[in-house]
Amino acid sequence: MRHAMVLAARAEGIGEIPVGAVLVLGDEILGEGWNRSISDHDACAHAEIMALRAAGARLENYRLLDTTLYVTLEPCCMCAGALIHSRVKRVVYGARDLKTGAAGSVFDILMDPRHNHSVALTGGVLAEVCSAQLSDFFKRRRAEKKAAKLAARQPASS
Repeated sequence: MRHAMVLAARAEGIGEIPVGAVLVLGDEILGEGWNRSISDHDACAHAEIMALRAAGARLENYRLLDTTLYVTLEPCCMCAGALIHSRVKRVVYGARDLKTGAAGSVFDILMDPRHNHSVALTGGVLAEVCSAQLSDFFKRRRAEKKAAKLAARQPASS
């Protein structure tokens, strides 16, 4: 999870929401990703998807059997679907997503027994630090927007 947090900081460094993900098989990293939706102009470029894409390319297979994904934020519906289709064995996430979480917070997609593949789930790992990373980002972003608004209202000095 700590490596996923480093990847989340990478996302933040390029102006993205700080979410990071790392996919492992045993002790080997198969793929990693960080949010790139804004910079890539791609609504699907979430950290989890980027990690799945990297691992699939490395293995030359979209089925990522016996793997574990560590992600700093609870997956959304899109990512949960991709994790099921990729046959990821286990997902470990940090912070809960009370707005769009699909691993039990809002939706329960990963644990829905109607799917042809079940994903083991562990939530809340380093939850406080993962949550703080996100909260601090949004707090800074709100302050920057407020400062920009105030600056726009100031008359130009000569």
